[in-house]
Amino acid sequence: MRIVETRARTQTSRPDRPAGSLTGDRAQWPVYLALSAGALVVVFPFVWMLITSLKTLEEASGYPTGTAFWRVFIPSWQFGNYIEAWNAAPFGRYFLNTVLVALAVTACVLVTSTLAGYAFAAIPFPGKNAIFILILATMMIPHEAGYIPNFVIVKTLGWYNQYPALIIPWTASAFNIFLLRQFFASVPADLWESAQLDGASRLRYLFQIGVPLARPALITAGLFSFVGSWNSLLWPLIVIQDPQMQVVQVGLTNFVSADRPTDWHLLMAASAFTALPIIAIYMVAQRYFVEGIARSGIRG
Repeated sequence: MRIVETRARTQTSRPDRPAGSLTGDRAQWPVYLALSAGALVVVFPFVWMLITSLKTLEEASGYPTGTAFWRVFIPSWQFGNYIEAWNAAPFGRYFLNTVLVALAVTACVLVTSTLAGYAFAAIPFPGKNAIFILILATMMIPHEAGYIPNFVIVKTLGWYNQYPALIIPWTASAFNIFLLRQFFASVPADLWESAQLDGASRLRYLFQIGVPLARPALITAGLFSFVGSWNSLLWPLIVIQDPQMQVVQVGLTNFVSADRPTDWHLLMAASAFTALPIIAIYMVAQRYFVEGIARSGIRG
């Protein structure tokens, strides 16, 4: 009797579904197909980079006419290309310089963005909105437009060919200020009022309450800053002349020359181990990255 009652309850609890309609996962098939196609478009350049890095120079430069199409996706597994590419330039020194510069830039950006973002979100002062709009307006100016005045300042201060030239001009980010401002604006004001009752100052409230709550947004801002500094190429070429002070992106230019053909297999191998740290960092921080974008009120 109990079995019959249980079956009856189960049948009555199921909603009626019209015959012939797509239900469950079937209704999501178009979405899955679209996302899969987009993922293939994004991943294909990285896969092609890895395949090319394991080819010989002749294979990377092109195949004879009449070669089967599928043959271009099968390398000859030249793992020695990675060793040859690493030895082609002082990449150990380049990686050290890049890590030092990227960490310093990221730390400075997080400090300035946190202070400015909280000030624009929670502290009333005259002209706050106008100043914030001016900061946002700088995002529409290409970075290259500021290279000449920045170079003049760096040269005047005596920072040419030194680490401060790679770090100081990029210690503030309009986008990250906006990102942190959006997050702090979503924090309930009751927390600040409660902190005031306990005698907390603005700075104490920010670093003891606001910063721990803003961890996803801070990780997102730090990831943007680290990647931007890691991928910097033109600015280091302008302000650094000593080869021992250069960064990894400049090291990739050793494989491209106007006097000889480009060593595509070595260039792809160097690009692979140059991009590996960024991919590893993103894989670790992707959960916080998505959460930081979502909780900051930014919509694509």
